[in-house]
Amino acid sequence: MRNLILVAFVEAVADGLVFPRSDWPLHITLLRFDVEPSGDNDVAARLSELVTAPAMGALGAELTVGPDAGFGHQGSIPVSLVEHHPILQGLHEELFDAMASIGGRAATPRYVMEHYRPHISHHDGKRPKPGDAVVLDQIALVDMAPEGNHTIRRILKLWRLPAEPN
Repeated sequence: MRNLILVAFVEAVADGLVFPRSDWPLHITLLRFDVEPSGDNDVAARLSELVTAPAMGALGAELTVGPDAGFGHQGSIPVSLVEHHPILQGLHEELFDAMASIGGRAATPRYVMEHYRPHISHHDGKRPKPGDAVVLDQIALVDMAPEGNHTIRRILKLWRLPAEPN
């Protein structure tokens, strides 16, 4: 089983970045899922092809950070909710459809589609504040266990806003 996740990074990252499991850059989870490896071609490459159009179409959306909340067991994981935005919700749904079309299964099926709750997990003292503006400018496909190593994460594909001309 291959564990993949689609996220919108709030902090600057580079394509191909490898980082420890415990040190994620701040991000909004778009969709976490599992998929069986494919013998004929790479599922990540197939998924990247399906995701490119919706990802590029969503880039540039301006989001607003909402109130703080607690997720997980007894609300023990501090997060900042992201206010509802039709572009973000539409992106999540298109990503879900792309994942389903390659035989993937959502890791948290109770929190997809109309139950999607976009948020930014607080990490190591880093966190956005309610009311902060966040531009959707980096969307990434991340391998949760590259080459079977569950201690690291690797960005497999990064979609970005085109650079502004000088």
